[in-house]
Amino acid sequence: MEGAYPERSPRYPRPTSLPHHRSSVEGFQLTLKLALPKGWLQPDTAVLLERAGFALEGYDASSRSYRPVSRAFPDLFIKIFHEKDIAIQVAIGNYDLAVCGFDWFQELRVKYHTHTLVKIRDLGYGKRDLYAATAKGSPIHSLSDLKAKEGPVRIVSEYPNLAEAFAFRLRLRNFRVMPLWGAPEAYPPEHADIALVTATSPKEMDEKGLVPLAQILSGHAWLIANRDSMERKDLSRVLGPFHGIEPERALSDELSIAEMGQSVEIGPPHPDEQTVMLALPDGHQQVHVQAFLRKIGLEIRGYESSPPSRRPALGMKGVSAKVIRPQDMPTQVANGNFDLAITGRDWLRDQLYQFPSSPVKELVDFGFGRVRIVAVVHNDFPAARISDLHAMLHSGRIPVLRIAAEYTNIADQFARVHHLSPYKVIPTWGATEAFLPEDADVLIENTETGRTLAKHNLRIIETLFESSGCLIGNSQSLEDPLKKDRIQQLVEMFRKGLGA
Repeated sequence: MEGAYPERSPRYPRPTSLPHHRSSVEGFQLTLKLALPKGWLQPDTAVLLERAGFALEGYDASSRSYRPVSRAFPDLFIKIFHEKDIAIQVAIGNYDLAVCGFDWFQELRVKYHTHTLVKIRDLGYGKRDLYAATAKGSPIHSLSDLKAKEGPVRIVSEYPNLAEAFAFRLRLRNFRVMPLWGAPEAYPPEHADIALVTATSPKEMDEKGLVPLAQILSGHAWLIANRDSMERKDLSRVLGPFHGIEPERALSDELSIAEMGQSVEIGPPHPDEQTVMLALPDGHQQVHVQAFLRKIGLEIRGYESSPPSRRPALGMKGVSAKVIRPQDMPTQVANGNFDLAITGRDWLRDQLYQFPSSPVKELVDFGFGRVRIVAVVHNDFPAARISDLHAMLHSGRIPVLRIAAEYTNIADQFARVHHLSPYKVIPTWGATEAFLPEDADVLIENTETGRTLAKHNLRIIETLFESSGCLIGNSQSLEDPLKKDRIQQLVEMFRKGLGA
């Protein structure tokens, strides 16, 4: 894989690189441990577990708890994670059993070939297909076109390991994988040749503006287990209720390439070399950006829909906009895919800690979406300040400080600046507060008021810095004679809007 800023920091630690479970609270012992997904798999998983007789309390969309309780198995410890984190938690031995999407299981296994993960049963719901797809209007209409492309084939995906395996399986001579937090459909054809994406139906692919070239995987939600747990513990009591569950149709869940015939479609025009590319955020920052753009009178169509169009029409000549994840923006601006982006200072700083010489710079502080980036511990964890963490490490009370964070580089910088050694950064994809106290000692998290942290029995021991929405730019674009005047015009429009 190539590129100046190809990744954040590795989000898939080797299964042997993190310690096995140990409690952060003295005397806290666990028996069997089950990890369950939040998000789109949660409703069907809840139905399945109810049908299997688990009698769960606290596992529904309205629940704020990450620790549901089973009335049928009161000694079973259950925790809810972001789906992307589950396979890793089982692989490293923190959990014995889990319900997990097949795609995230394969994403981990295809890279590390770990034997610690075992597929127990196909649960027959949550069907998803993984496609290699391009955009409507792309000059690439087949896998043969992809293989014949001059220069590197640019692949974007939330599944970088599967993307790399696909490229090797297709025997691409030259390729570059760009890992993403999300919204891969926004990148082809201008900023990527293909995207590896999951979809539940061809209609969903069409709604995303994508044309599938090949189907790579197909599968359901799985029940998975840690191999060591199966050898050391008696899991039969918990596994028993699953024995009667069989999928309606067996699916091929191994990596393969089934090419799909495509018709040529007309897509959006490609921007020329004078067009300024502006990235707009989805998620929490979106409402603030919408309000600001209305305030300054900049017309934009398609951004206020839910979900927003990935290609909203911006009423400013020579400026083209795309909607992507704020977490991806600093890397995408650094690589030159975008000239400008509206993101959070937290994500800019996370990138600059990893790449101090990055060409990305802050141009405008909007002041909206203000949050604090904080270090957090569980209320039962005996540390009220950073010096207490030092004392616990020095005494051996905790052999390795486990720091969980979406901000992996900020977490690493936090540990280095405060000389908290030895330490281990645990990358997460969200729902980070669920990790304390069993699976991490400290979180690096963002908070607006601190109320959500308090609800989860967590407390802040240090504020690292404050973050708000900001405009970032590529320093080379700022000097580009074909773009700099238009960029300056847009920057001045934003700055004047702050004073209005």
